[in-house]
Amino acid sequence: MGLAVASLALAGTAMAAAPELKLPVAVKQLGNGLTVVVSKDHSTPTFGISVVYKVGFRLEPKGRTGFAHLFEHMMFQGTPNTEKGLFSRIIQGGGGIDNGSTRYDFTNYIASAPVSALEPILWLESDRMRMLDFSPANLKNQQDVVKEEIRVNVLNRPYGLFFWTDVAGLAFDKWENAHDGYGSFKDLDAANVTDVAAFHRTYYAPNNAVIGIAGDVKAEEVFALVERLFGSIPAQPTPPRPDVSEKLNTAERSARQTDQFAQLPALAVGYKVLDPASPDWVATAVLGELLFNGEASRFYQRFVKTDQTVLQISGGLGWPLADAWSLNGPGMLGMLAIYKPSTDATKLLAGIQEEIDGIAKKGVPAADLERVKTKMLSDFYSSVEALISRADVLAQRQAFTGDAASANLIPARIAAVKPADLQRAAAAYLTVANRTWVDRQPAPKAGK
Repeated sequence: MGLAVASLALAGTAMAAAPELKLPVAVKQLGNGLTVVVSKDHSTPTFGISVVYKVGFRLEPKGRTGFAHLFEHMMFQGTPNTEKGLFSRIIQGGGGIDNGSTRYDFTNYIASAPVSALEPILWLESDRMRMLDFSPANLKNQQDVVKEEIRVNVLNRPYGLFFWTDVAGLAFDKWENAHDGYGSFKDLDAANVTDVAAFHRTYYAPNNAVIGIAGDVKAEEVFALVERLFGSIPAQPTPPRPDVSEKLNTAERSARQTDQFAQLPALAVGYKVLDPASPDWVATAVLGELLFNGEASRFYQRFVKTDQTVLQISGGLGWPLADAWSLNGPGMLGMLAIYKPSTDATKLLAGIQEEIDGIAKKGVPAADLERVKTKMLSDFYSSVEALISRADVLAQRQAFTGDAASANLIPARIAAVKPADLQRAAAAYLTVANRTWVDRQPAPKAGK
């Protein structure tokens, strides 16, 4: 095992000591502002890499809805030096994997491969950080790809991600948090090659990026390699970060919709949660696990097993796009319940709030809390055991907090949550006044 964990001792259902995580972390910033994080792990001759750019849905410019998402696709369209598709072919041809994703506060490009491929992959990453093939044909192709994704994932499927896009759009007040990060056809079609080149120059500059590498490497050798390959890429003026802070809502917000593809009604609910640096953030994440995670969760037991009004239910802090550690601004404790036509949204909402209010008033048994925390710790350890995920977590921590090693504090923050913290979080955030919900009903069939 390459993961160093100490003091995770369980006696029955009681956690005897706060777990300690000891991921080795070395950090260097180049002269052009690019930050490199290295975590050595010699357990296997492989490595994981994550290149995190500080641009996501809520950090993209106004009037460019979906631009961060579009640009994720553009990064795979080749450069003046490498043809389209070569990046993935080189990685996958050597037995590796690669991917990219866009989230609220970052866009990341991840890969994992044998350590012999480290220099070629870093060269490819430096090549596309330096310049892309900004051709009208490439832009048109990826505009069409993104629009097709919207058709497939949003417009032409049951429920169409309304539990993310519609609930967030209703709950949040600021454009940065509320707009649909998938992108509108209007904004996507309005983009031109000049816009794309300017976006790359601004947001894909080295001083707006963090490279995380975890695996069978030596930090000083990685730093030297990154300096050689990336050091000559010029820094750019750092894009100003918009103010994404919000206040809790003071009155319930709701909407009712119909869905031409759904066969069953669905209820989406979100409660705004404000500050990732607050202890309440971690307590709310634990509360989300208690309510939603698995068949032992409160909501599954209540609504699926006992009441038998719900067919499936899922949710959590940051759900469905993130977890508690991959947000750098306000989020929601969100949920989706697909329920039986024999019940209704009003009844289901009352039951949900009854469970939450019970926690706010009475707390939870210590054994239940320790079971949930143990599962959360296990999930987190599993994630950072995988080198590709570890590189990504460290790069995100560095990008968000300026301290990649703060990842080592996450288990202790989870373990420190007490029953009173869950009560406080439930009472502060999971209130009717701070609640947003959207009920989506199957559209009436033609002729009925």
